[in-house]
Amino acid sequence: MTNRKLDKNTSDKLSFVSFIIPKFASSYKMNIQAAYLYLKKYGGIDYLNENWWALHTDNPFWAVRDMYKVCVSNGGMR
Repeated sequence: MTNRKLDKNTSDKLSFVSFIIPKFASSYKMNIQAAYLYLKKYGGIDYLNENWWALHTDNPFWAVRDMYKVCVSNGGMR
């Protein structure tokens, strides 16, 4: 069995994703699982995966807001 280590970019991405989804949940008074499912259904996870590098450099408030706006534009609740 080989011991695999994540590269820095992957590790940073996982750290940010595991940080921002609970922030999103807290901001919109959801549990983490419901927030993930909402983000997955309405394109927020895709947006996060594609833009995490830019999002992680900004204030978490703006990242959460951007993810919410993407979801709303894809049919999510206002």
